[in-house]
Amino acid sequence: MKDKTAYVCENCGQESAKWIGKCPACGRWNTFKEIKVSAAPTLPGKSAATVSAKGSSAAKVLRLRDISAKDDPRIDMLDSELNRVLGGGLVPGSIILLGGEPGIGKSTLTLQTMLRLTDMRVLYVSGEESAHQLKMRAERIAHTENDNFMILCENSLETIFEHIKETLPQLVVIDSIQTIATEDVESSAGSIAQVRECASALLRFAKTSGVPVILIGHITKEGSLAGPKILEHIVDAVIQFEGDQHYMYRILRSMKNRFGSTSELGIYEMQQTGLRQVSNPSELLLTEDHDGLSGVAISSAIEGVRPFLVETQALVSSAAYGTPQRSATGFDQRRLNMLLAVLEKRVGFKLMQKDVFLNIAGGLRVTDMAMDLSVIAAVLSSNVDTPIEGGWCMAGEVGLSGEVRPVNRIEQRIAEAEKLGFSDMIIPKYNMQGFDRKKFHINLHPVRKVEEALRALFG
Repeated sequence: MKDKTAYVCENCGQESAKWIGKCPACGRWNTFKEIKVSAAPTLPGKSAATVSAKGSSAAKVLRLRDISAKDDPRIDMLDSELNRVLGGGLVPGSIILLGGEPGIGKSTLTLQTMLRLTDMRVLYVSGEESAHQLKMRAERIAHTENDNFMILCENSLETIFEHIKETLPQLVVIDSIQTIATEDVESSAGSIAQVRECASALLRFAKTSGVPVILIGHITKEGSLAGPKILEHIVDAVIQFEGDQHYMYRILRSMKNRFGSTSELGIYEMQQTGLRQVSNPSELLLTEDHDGLSGVAISSAIEGVRPFLVETQALVSSAAYGTPQRSATGFDQRRLNMLLAVLEKRVGFKLMQKDVFLNIAGGLRVTDMAMDLSVIAAVLSSNVDTPIEGGWCMAGEVGLSGEVRPVNRIEQRIAEAEKLGFSDMIIPKYNMQGFDRKKFHINLHPVRKVEEALRALFG
């Protein structure tokens, strides 16, 4: 029988019998790629079924009340930052996708975490590096020998399943999914069809055997995960490892998690001996010697459930060209434009002919609305070239009418500022309702409008 030809959208995975210019599912243009489909294909991952746990049977229809609601005990990864992002640990039978730019430290993070799990049989499948390279990296970052850590350098999915059947690991790592290929698809490794079929086979293996699988994926130029969008749909969690290579900080962020919150954040510091967990990110994100410098304001932000203090830097200068520049690093550019319009209209500061540059120190990207007050304070501090007194920090969302809106978890923000030795903090007045000030020794300055906050800071 002749092989058939199909077309698949590389953005969302939509299939079509013929080539289409615009994908009807996601609306993107020129994303359909041709793939060959075998006329009588064997089911990919058939060997995975043979590795499944004993006693597994065909799927049955179950009533909701008959299903046990007890959670399986999670696997402790012996890494508090990774456990937090995963939602409390690794769930047995789950499949996790870890993505990141080249050289950011994906393999280093995975390798050092697996080497700590001395009580688990771990199979590390590498399609990119040789066993010698992995041994050299392990000697650089690890301090203990792990006899349960096994390495397999292989690109064939069928061969990988054979070795899984022999070694019976309790955890499988695939580095990376774009280098693995199955014989059932007639295309090169990394193509849409190969990534989709290999991921589907590994998913079936994870669900039938209860063995968790960690996939490492590449990132495209646009910053999205390479391969078809269906790859992100079928996995249980998508974790992104990001950071600027010029900084030593690395951020682990959950983009999708079926077993926990997606607002959690893990912070690491890249060192010669591997990645070090940062339990108190405020100490890294604050520089010690900003006293006497204008354009610097400290904000108490929250990402996930953890508060930390962030240094906001601003520079305001006369526009050298006709159109003033507006640039923001680590902060939403459109929100910066909105806050500058509020300053112009509600407070009366003329910034129309000024260039405004904003930077969140440490290479961090913060989406917390409570940063608004510190952004405005830093911009005005730079504009009038007057430094903000040391020991002051703030938290508050700014509305279009110039009011300071309340923020969530205000007590956690205040406690973090007090722990780090700040003496004064500006907070929204509406957050004072039902609030016990006696618990804190820091001086609180409740404000209702932006003008009140600026008066408290600059007099």
